[in-house]
Amino acid sequence: MSAAARTTFTAIKLAILAMAISLSVGPSAAQIPDNLKQFATRAEQGDAKAQWMLGMMYYHGVGVPENYTEAAKWYRKAAEQRDASAQSQLGRMYYHGEGVPENYTEAEKWYRKAAEQ
Repeated sequence: MSAAARTTFTAIKLAILAMAISLSVGPSAAQIPDNLKQFATRAEQGDAKAQWMLGMMYYHGVGVPENYTEAAKWYRKAAEQRDASAQSQLGRMYYHGEGVPENYTEAEKWYRKAAEQ
């Protein structure tokens, strides 16, 4: 794994950790489903950052069951809006065949799009 990939991976893990902490410390357990619902609504309305974060949540199973197929769906929506983090993660998923068929050509395409930004 390259230094850039390790840095990106670390940043993603830190973002997830921060979100998990905010969910467990901030709102009560009863409020968490409402907050996730609001977050998902923003993603459905086309908010690329919300789509990326929802992808991360599904990929890592934070607040929702781990589901690579669902993660790829949300990463793709954000990636198509030129979100470099989502493009990179979608490339990784194609490279490893996580939630999508393993496809090195698709992986390279998404990695390149992310790198060009």
